[in-house]
Amino acid sequence: MGMSVGKQGPGEAMAEINVVPLVDVMLVLLIIFMITAPLMSHRIKVDLPKADAARNEQPAGTITIALQTNGALYWNDQPISQDQLLARLRVEARRQPQPPVHLRGDRDTQYKDVMRVMAIAKNAGMKQVGLITSPEAAR
Repeated sequence: MGMSVGKQGPGEAMAEINVVPLVDVMLVLLIIFMITAPLMSHRIKVDLPKADAARNEQPAGTITIALQTNGALYWNDQPISQDQLLARLRVEARRQPQPPVHLRGDRDTQYKDVMRVMAIAKNAGMKQVGLITSPEAAR
């Protein structure tokens, strides 16, 4: 209950607001948010291992698409445009068995460019799309 000081007659409404319960609730919420906020922004840091896998042999008929940093595309080392790539992949997607597609990208190629080529392959109906990397040099 609030304590009223001053002239107040019997039956008159108190014109002051008691803010003590409001402050108590706000302090409790502040403490809860201070505790939970670091937990919500916590990210797990993962140091990925470097794998030195054995070289995989490419089966006959494998399609290799190379992507340079400047966006140039190559189909088995032959230059190709984006429209030609989609058309040729649609033809290859109808073959049985469907040949795998291996995508080689320069080290500095942007992720969006690699994903664009992978989306073209998926939209053409290719089911086996993989990425080619070069192994780390022995240290």
